Amino acid sequence: MQIRDLPYSDPGDPDVRSGPRFLLWLGLSQLTGQLKALSWGLLHQCAIAGLPLCVGLAVQAVVERSGSGLAWAGALIVALGVLIAVGDTMLHRTAVTNWITAAARVQQLLARKTAELGSALTRRVAAGEVVAVSTGDVEKIGWFVEALSRFAAAAFALVLICVGLVLYLPSLGVLVALAVPVLALAVLPLLPRATRRADVQREKAGHATELASDTVAGLRVLRGIGGEELFLGRYRRASQEVREAAVRSARMWALISAIQVLLPGVLLIALVWYGATLARDGRIEVGQLVTVYSAATLMLFPLRHFEEIAMAYSFSRPSAQRAVRVLSLSRGARTATAGAVVPEGDLYDPVTGLLAPRGLFTAVVCGDPDEAGRLADRLGGHAEPDGHAPDGAGPDAPTPEAGGSDTKDAGTQGADTHGPEETGPEGTGPDLSEGDASQREGTGTGGAPGPGEDRRLPSVLLGGVPLDELPLGSARTAVLVQDKDPVLLSGTLRELLDVPSSGAVTAEEALAAAQCADVLDALAQASVDADGDPMDTRITERGRSLSGGQRQRLALARSLVTDPEALVLDEPTSAVDSHTEARVAAGVKRLRAGRTTVAFSSSPLLLDLADRVALVHGGQVVAAGTHRALLRDEARYRAVVTRETDDTAAPAATDRQERLASIDVSRAAGTTEEIEERA
Repeated sequence: MQIRDLPYSDPGDPDVRSGPRFLLWLGLSQLTGQLKALSWGLLHQCAIAGLPLCVGLAVQAVVERSGSGLAWAGALIVALGVLIAVGDTMLHRTAVTNWITAAARVQQLLARKTAELGSALTRRVAAGEVVAVSTGDVEKIGWFVEALSRFAAAAFALVLICVGLVLYLPSLGVLVALAVPVLALAVLPLLPRATRRADVQREKAGHATELASDTVAGLRVLRGIGGEELFLGRYRRASQEVREAAVRSARMWALISAIQVLLPGVLLIALVWYGATLARDGRIEVGQLVTVYSAATLMLFPLRHFEEIAMAYSFSRPSAQRAVRVLSLSRGARTATAGAVVPEGDLYDPVTGLLAPRGLFTAVVCGDPDEAGRLADRLGGHAEPDGHAPDGAGPDAPTPEAGGSDTKDAGTQGADTHGPEETGPEGTGPDLSEGDASQREGTGTGGAPGPGEDRRLPSVLLGGVPLDELPLGSARTAVLVQDKDPVLLSGTLRELLDVPSSGAVTAEEALAAAQCADVLDALAQASVDADGDPMDTRITERGRSLSGGQRQRLALARSLVTDPEALVLDEPTSAVDSHTEARVAAGVKRLRAGRTTVAFSSSPLLLDLADRVALVHGGQVVAAGTHRALLRDEARYRAVVTRETDDTAAPAATDRQERLASIDVSRAAGTTEEIEERA
């Protein structure tokens, strides 16, 4: 694999059982590059190892006054010099290639996992940790992968040098052969402590990176509440902890480096003393002493690779562990078994009993915002990976809605013929605390699983097809979930809206439905072009140059452009004023006519426009109907939507009935002006 061939067409299926196993898989995945680096490394190291022999021959030729011997020695030194230059150049080239390609492979794996998990990633792993893994950690992992082949070449060269010295001059060669293992393994007892200190440093550095990333992401909010100094103090303390941990780690590595210098120095002193004694007694020649001394001196270079590989592993192991923590996350426990055809029909969650009939605008009211976020994820096919149900739901929980019934929802005046069978006081929907169990049997997820049965939560169904059994691309095409806090990527507005779509909705229609006229005016004024086209104006990262409401409406327009079979919106109008909210809700309903839309909100303006409203309490749908019917007859619904308490419920109910009676709403002839007047 060459750098010019990046990116990989398929980065592979990594071994994510542990950090060391991931490093091993990464090294084996680049076996060809590793073998190339090993070959060039051997050429380089062996050419260096041959220099002492040539130098010794040259010295001996001078002593013997042999011109031909000196010429041969000079020619060999020149040849070895060429081999060293070629080997070093190619070793550096292949090693850097291994480093970059390994880092690129890890980054592709992370990008693929990010695309697979979507917004669920940052809810399961801190955003700062993802940033740390995708930047600094991939470099450390690549460092270990490329250092591995150079270490193998150095170790092989040391073995060759020791064997050669023993055969060339046993009296000194044995001393060197016995000393080399001691030099290589002398620092081994210190490595666990150095590794632990490096782990502490990496952990504290990762925490500081997470804190900095989260602080920058929420800087606008911090300024609004005056919390800059508080978070600055936290980051200052975290950075000081990183500095102290780095100093402690550096002290240990400095000790290891000192030992790597001290012990070879002791070996050279002993070698020179003993060799000089042998040469004085005439037992060896001067050229032989020079050869052995030069070889022992040059052995210090490959010995350095032992220290480097130890450092590379100690730094890359925690980085690999963090990468494994991200790569081991999964979209769901099931594998895709259905075809790639996008299904059509009702969107139904058997765990909570929520039903969104096809082609209707369904609003969902949850008292707990976190519960709403989890339910929105489920509707998008992001099942809980550990198989746990939301609070109050699970395998033994009843299902309030049996999807597929053709009876009417309460209060819809016959307009909704796709809802489930629902009964309740005055037709306002069921109460899950009551009801005939025999009527619910076979329609939900009730009943504990028997031995050997699948204990995982059932998937959300679209047209009767489980989303978890669809290929990821088909599931994303079928159901699109817009988070409560959507992210705008940097680029022009045209690039922002250039997303995969059905083509049925144009960018202009989506922007109009999301009431983005003021956003377009602001972008036109900020445009550097003469024509002032807002579509070509660049939007800063995360849309920080725009207000919260403007960012939210642009994200909504982007979602509307995709025109999915089912669109799930989590608090789509939480950052806009009431007049704009009314127009946005009307625009979304008009543009999405005939398509399934689910909106999580507690805003009366949006709820009043919905064809159907479902109340989720304790992880279950406890009531469903129209906004006005639920407001009149369901106390829990009123508590969430109007924020009223029991003490104020009675007088408020009388006043509400008078207000409702005074408003004549005709959905067929309703206009935006009437909605604004009600707002």
